[in-house]
Amino acid sequence: MSKVAALKGNPRESQIHTGIKDEERKKLADALGGVLADTWVLLVKTQGFHWNVVGPHFYGLHKLTEEHYEDLFAALDDLGERIRALGHFAPQSLSEVSELSSIKEQENPASADKMIHQLIDNHEKIVRRLRNAAEHADSAGDKATDDLLTQRLEKHEEAIWMLRAIVSE
Repeated sequence: MSKVAALKGNPRESQIHTGIKDEERKKLADALGGVLADTWVLLVKTQGFHWNVVGPHFYGLHKLTEEHYEDLFAALDDLGERIRALGHFAPQSLSEVSELSSIKEQENPASADKMIHQLIDNHEKIVRRLRNAAEHADSAGDKATDDLLTQRLEKHEEAIWMLRAIVSE
C-alpha cells in the first residue's frame, strides 16, 4: 500500500478482527453517534445556560453547569474515539449532529427554573439512549463500549439527581 493510499482515511471494515461482527460494529457506531450528537447539543446548551443564568441561585448553577459542560466536552472525545475504534467515522459536522440529536437547541435565554427542567429532560433523553446502546453493546459482547456507556450513564444520572435537588420543594 502506498503512503498516499494509507493517508486517504478510508479504512475497510473487513480489516478489523476484534471478535465483533461488522454489522454489530455498525449498529454500535450508529448508537454511539446518536449519543455523541445528543452530548454535543447538551454541551452547547449547558454552556449557554452557564453564561446566561440569572437569579438567586446564580453562583451555584454557574458552577454546576461549568462542571457539567467540562464533563460533556471530555465525553465527546471518548465517544468519538470509540466510534473510530469500531471502524467507523464519528459525526463531525453541525448539520449531522443536529440531524442525529434528539435534543433541541435553545435559541433564547430562559428562566433558571426552565433551564434546569430542560437540562433534566435532556439528561434523561441521553440516559434512555445510553441504555439502548448498552443493550446493543452487551448483546455484541463489546465490553469496551459497554464500559464507556456505563460510565456515561452514571454521569448523566448524577447530573439529573443534582439538578432535581435544586428544583425540589
